Amino acid sequence: MVSNLSAGFFENFAKIFSEAKFMNMIWTGLRTTLIVSVGAAVLGLILGTLVAFVKIQPKTNKWMIIPNAVCDVYVTVIRGTPMALQLFIMAFVIFAIRGFPTEIIAIISFGINSGAYVSENIRAGILSVDKGQTEAGRALGVSSGRTLMRIVIPQGMKNVIPAIGNELIALIKETSIVSMIGMFDLTQAAKVIGSGQNLATYFAPMAVAAVFYLLIVYALTVCIKLIERRLRKSEKL
Repeated sequence: MVSNLSAGFFENFAKIFSEAKFMNMIWTGLRTTLIVSVGAAVLGLILGTLVAFVKIQPKTNKWMIIPNAVCDVYVTVIRGTPMALQLFIMAFVIFAIRGFPTEIIAIISFGINSGAYVSENIRAGILSVDKGQTEAGRALGVSSGRTLMRIVIPQGMKNVIPAIGNELIALIKETSIVSMIGMFDLTQAAKVIGSGQNLATYFAPMAVAAVFYLLIVYALTVCIKLIERRLRKSEKL
């Protein structure tokens, strides 16, 4: 019985790669997954960096009281509610416009969600730098702004790279829910293939989708490790 199931699995697994109609669906879904992931990652990094810079400003700065409060609410709400709920609100409430591209909705939704987590990662990385670094810069007559930009932030970024890498990996996997708003991503492609009359099984197509997700995550992991290695070399120099 087990051997029959295994044989059927490998037969269907090979069939997906050998038949053009199945691979066309996989490539179409993969393209959507990559577009949403890359777009959301860029938006999340930009938004997260801006929010982090606002939140590390001294509380005594009266000009930053309102921006700080807005950023606190943003981070609390986004981190405290499910991603699926945020995606639904964006698609069916905020951007409930006929013909509005679902790719843009997904990128904005995931980018805003990712930005909240990235902001906390960056903020924690900057605050992890010893206060003596700031004091040393100020003692040498360097302004607080230049001390932050030239001394504190470069050191903080080295600490935060692994955390941001983990957030990007989580973001890629979270995009598997975009089918909830009618998008055809990699996971949805596997569902469609599995429900087809010619295959009639979900195990093999889901395994194929898993392989592609693993390849994407592995490539990202390698890139992050290369960045970390380069930063360590520059620190030794």
